[in-house]
Amino acid sequence: MTNKPGIEIKIPYFAEPLRVERIVTDYTGTLTFSGRLISGVAERLLTLKELAEIDVLTADSFGTALTELAPVGSDSFHLHRLPSGEKHDIKKQSHVQCLGPARIAAIGNGNNDALMLNTVKDAGGLAIAVDNGEGCAVAAIQNANLFIVGIANALDLLLDRTRLKATLRR
Repeated sequence: MTNKPGIEIKIPYFAEPLRVERIVTDYTGTLTFSGRLISGVAERLLTLKELAEIDVLTADSFGTALTELAPVGSDSFHLHRLPSGEKHDIKKQSHVQCLGPARIAAIGNGNNDALMLNTVKDAGGLAIAVDNGEGCAVAAIQNANLFIVGIANALDLLLDRTRLKATLRR
């Protein structure tokens, strides 16, 4: 999938380590609050891009995605604009299916992220539902491996793998 080292997380009682080669994240409400990139996200994405590919999926409701993500650098992520008028939940699910969901960490907060999260979770990848203060749809929470308050905390889980062990072990 990628020539980056990936993120390997050894979780007690899991048959195999969780291996993340790509991070696929929703933009609006997941990386942003009211259309503005949340403080600390750019720095975390810059660190994570050395380990895994990063895909940002967005309808770009506020038309600010490129401007807000500028501090991350356009060479650090793949921005995928979702056409208006189409079912974004199906588009996001299709995107992760094409990439191989078992090696993905998917992050989202909305109803339109639930299928993507479920596809990744069911394949053995990592599905994270987040709330940054704008709410998190119950469907997103139900289809995720875990729920985290704040995208910075969710990204930190990928940077400090020991934090996930206690939460995900069986």
